[in-house]
Amino acid sequence: MSSFRFIHTADIHLDSPMRGLSDEVPGIAERLRLATREALTALVDAAIERAVDFVVIAGDVYDGDWRDYQTGVFFARQMHRLAAASIPVYLIHGNHDAQNQMTRSLSLPDNVQVFSHEAAETRTLDGLDVALHGMSYARREVTDNLVPGYPEPAPGVFNIGLLHTALGGRDGHANYAPCTLDELTAKGYDYWALGHVHSAEVLAEHPHVVFSGNLQGRSIRETGAKSAFEVGVEDGRVVALQPIYCDVARWAERGVDVADADDFNDVIAAMRRAIEAGAADVEGRLLAIRLRLTGTTALHDRLTAAPERLLAEARAAAAGLGSAQVYVEKIKLATEPELDAASRRARQDALGEMQRLLVDAADDPDIRAMIEKDIRRLAERLPHDIRADADDPLLRAAIDGDTATLIDGAGAYLLARLAAGETPS
Repeated sequence: MSSFRFIHTADIHLDSPMRGLSDEVPGIAERLRLATREALTALVDAAIERAVDFVVIAGDVYDGDWRDYQTGVFFARQMHRLAAASIPVYLIHGNHDAQNQMTRSLSLPDNVQVFSHEAAETRTLDGLDVALHGMSYARREVTDNLVPGYPEPAPGVFNIGLLHTALGGRDGHANYAPCTLDELTAKGYDYWALGHVHSAEVLAEHPHVVFSGNLQGRSIRETGAKSAFEVGVEDGRVVALQPIYCDVARWAERGVDVADADDFNDVIAAMRRAIEAGAADVEGRLLAIRLRLTGTTALHDRLTAAPERLLAEARAAAAGLGSAQVYVEKIKLATEPELDAASRRARQDALGEMQRLLVDAADDPDIRAMIEKDIRRLAERLPHDIRADADDPLLRAAIDGDTATLIDGAGAYLLARLAAGETPS
C-alpha cells in the first residue's frame, strides 16, 4: 500500500464577520476582518510548500450566502494555486454553506471535487491507494444520522470519511448529523475527517477520528491556537498527525488580579502586564484580548463607574507595545467590593437607603412587571446575531427575561456610580 500525506481542515468560514470588533482601532479591526482570508492563504502556502498529496475540507468553507461574488472568487483563486501545484481538493458542504443556503455559485477548477448533497459517495485518487467517502449538506438543519448511509470501506486501500457533525452534541454547536464515536470507529474507515466543532480534538486513534477545528478564531468564544492537520500515512496506517497553525490572529482572555491595587495607576499597570504577557504568547500574530479584572478591592466602585476609561487605558497600553499588534476587545469587571451587600444595606446614609430600595424593587411585582414589559420590547428589536451571541451579563439577562439579574446588575452599577462620585482623573 502506498505512502502519502494529506491536509485535513474544516470550518474556514471565509469572510465571516468577526464578533466584538470596534472601528475605534481601525487598522487592527480591518486586519481582523481579513483574517479568514489570510488563514486560508497560509493553508494553501503550507500545502504547496509541503507538497502534500491532497487536501480534504470537512465542511463550512463559507459562512453563509455571499454578500457579493468576491468571497467565491477568492476561494477559487486559492484552489487554482493548488491546481497549479497538482494538489487535488476534496470537500463537503456543512450547515453554513449547505446547498439551500447558497444563492450564488462559481465554477471551481477541476482539482476540486465536491461531494454530492443527495447521497454519500466515494471518490478515489489516481496513483494512490486511498478512497474518500463523503456527503454534503442539502440544507442547514441536518438532524439525521448520516453515517449509516456512507459506503462500505473499499478493500485494500486507506479509507477516509468526511463528515460535518456535532457527534451527538458539543458545547456551543448545534447537534447536526448526530452520531456516536462507536458508530464511526465501527464503520471500518481508517480516518474520519470531521468538521463543525471549532476546537481541534483527536477522539480516537487507529482508526483515527479527528476534529481539525476551525482555521481562524473569529470571536472571544474561539480562543487559542487554530490549525489544520497534516496527516502522514504509511502502509495503510496513520504514522503522523501534525498541526499546521494558519491563524493570523488569536483571541485570548486573561485574568488581572487587582486586589493589591492602591489606585487607578496600579490597575493600569496590571492590565499592561497582562497585555504584554498575552502578546508574548502568540508568536508575532495579532492578539485580540479580553481582560477580566478580579479581586476584592476598595477600588471596586471607582472601576465600575469608569468602564470607558478602563477600556481606553487598556487600548492605550496596547498601542504602546511597539511592533506587537494587540486589540483589546473588552474589559470585564469581576471585582468585589470590600463591603458586602448586607453591610451596605446597614449603612445609615444615602447609599444604604439606595441599597434597601433596590432590594425592595427586586421583590415588588409591579416594578418587575414594568421592567419585564419594557425590556422585552427592546430585546425583541435586537438583531438575531446580537441576541444569539450576547455575553454581557446584563444584556443576556435582558434577552432572557431574567429580571432579578437585571435589577441586581443595574443596581450594582448605580450604587457604584454613587459611591465613586465623579470619575477620578
